[in-house]
Amino acid sequence: MYRENTKEIAIGNVKIGGTHPVTIQSMTNTKTENVKETVDQILRLEAAGCEIIRCAVPTMEAAEALKEIKKQIHIPLVADIHFDYRLAIAAIENGADKIRINPGNIGSEEKVQAVVDKAKEYNVPIRVGVNSGSLEKHILEKYNGVTAEGIVESALDKVHMIEKMGYDNLVVSIKSSDVLMCVKAHELIAKACPYPLHVGITESGTVYSGNIKSSIGLGIILDEGIGNTIRVSLTGDPAEEIRSAKLILKTL
Repeated sequence: MYRENTKEIAIGNVKIGGTHPVTIQSMTNTKTENVKETVDQILRLEAAGCEIIRCAVPTMEAAEALKEIKKQIHIPLVADIHFDYRLAIAAIENGADKIRINPGNIGSEEKVQAVVDKAKEYNVPIRVGVNSGSLEKHILEKYNGVTAEGIVESALDKVHMIEKMGYDNLVVSIKSSDVLMCVKAHELIAKACPYPLHVGITESGTVYSGNIKSSIGLGIILDEGIGNTIRVSLTGDPAEEIRSAKLILKTL
């Protein structure tokens, strides 16, 4: 219904949005600073069918490790940044193909602007991520708690902030551990936002509960033609995420 209307974004040599097929992502659970372990896991995930991989970047050492990791893998590498804008800048400089930030956690607008400027310099897409657990106080008060409408408003606020900074190389991600709230939020944002959507059910849990929650949530969302790249979040071996994602897509 909406997928073909989305903007096309290039993450390294993989394109999402437009008429491109839905891609499968995963995230390493090694210490990114440990290059060998991280590369070994990524190569295993590539073999399983992973098309885009994300690594946590909690330290400057992890940001610098990306350069070496990238040399040894064959799929685009996304840097996951939580709070420190300097790590986002370092990750871009060390070859990240995309960065994932929640601008609300990065701090002042000046810090977000510094990240946007660096992303623009390297033409690296920014995934703007908003989680139901990190909604701003004024949105929680406006909607009387966590709601799909509040998640979407928070995400669009961040998108508009970055657009005003002169950048539109964006992927949007809205997540909730409440499956039906997550579905509703995606239905709302698909109508309001031209950017590709990264779809996943957050905190989905163990292999058993995570597979069921992700299958229902991703199944409904994808069946409505919404979503351009997916991740099934499971605890344990990330190779299980790839197997599940492939079967969800095959089933649909």
